[in-house]
Amino acid sequence: MPRPDHIRALHAALLTAARGLPVIPLSRTKLPAVRSPHRDEPRLTACRGECGRPGHGVHDATTDPDRIRALFAVAPWATGYGVACGRAPYHLVGVDLDVKHGFDGVAALHSLARTQGFALPQTVTVLTPSGGRHLWFSAPGPVPNSVGRLGRGIDVRGLGGYVVGPGSRTLAGRYLLAPGSDGHPLAAAPAQLLKLAAPPPPPPPAPGAGAPRHPAEKRAAALVRFVLDSREGERNGRLFWAACRAYDAGMGDALAPALVTAAVHTGLSEREAAATVASAGRLRSSAEP
Repeated sequence: MPRPDHIRALHAALLTAARGLPVIPLSRTKLPAVRSPHRDEPRLTACRGECGRPGHGVHDATTDPDRIRALFAVAPWATGYGVACGRAPYHLVGVDLDVKHGFDGVAALHSLARTQGFALPQTVTVLTPSGGRHLWFSAPGPVPNSVGRLGRGIDVRGLGGYVVGPGSRTLAGRYLLAPGSDGHPLAAAPAQLLKLAAPPPPPPPAPGAGAPRHPAEKRAAALVRFVLDSREGERNGRLFWAACRAYDAGMGDALAPALVTAAVHTGLSEREAAATVASAGRLRSSAEP
C-alpha cells in the first residue's frame, strides 16, 4: 500500500501539472525515482525515452494525469516530484537560493537586483528544508543551467534540469509553498536577470582568416568544436574525452578555459565543466611516467 508521503507527492504533482508544468516522481534523495530501463545494459545509451519505457529522468516529465499516475505507480518509493524546467510554453526557470556553507543566496540575489537595477516580481516561491528558497519564473525561451554564475548561493535550473516541487519530502525534509505564494501567478523573469544568467559566448575562432593553419591550432579548434556539438546526455563524456586528448597533446592547460566555455555554452554549469576538465588533467598526470 502506498505510504502517505507517496500519496501526498502524487497529489501535489497532479496539481502542479494542472498548471501546465511537466513533472516526474523523485526519491528521497531528490533523484528521479523511476529506475532506468537501460541500467543493466553493458554499454551506456543516449536514449532519452525513444525506447518508449519510463526511467529517463527529466525526459519522462509530463502534464498528462494518467502518465503521472503510471510513473508514480512504478516507483512506490517516490516521496516527491520534480518540475521540469525549460519546457514550452512557460520555459520554467528555477532560481535556487541556498543559505548554507557560509553564504546567503537570498541576500545575494536582492543585492544583485539592486546593483543591476531590476525588480524581483512576486512569483511562486518554494521554501526548502535548509532554509533557502526556490523562485519560479517563466522565460521567453530556454535558459541554461548554471551554478554560482549570478553569485554565491544562486543556482539556476533551466533546460534539462528540474526543481523539487512543493509537497515533496526528501531526506533533508519537506519542500513547502511560501505563505501566500499559492495565489501568485508564474511571473516573467526580469530581462536583466536572464541576461546575467546567459552563458558566455562560444570561444572566438583562432587568429587569422579562414581555418587555422598550424596543426596544433587545427587540433585545438576541432576539440572545441567537438564539445560545442554535444547534445544533452553526452556533454560531460565529450568534454572529458576532448580534455584528455588536449592533455595528451600537451595543450591541456592552455585549452582548458576554451573547453570549459564551450561546455557551458552547451548547457553544463561552469563548476561541472571545470571539474570535468580538471579530472581529465589529473588522470593524464597520473598516467605520466
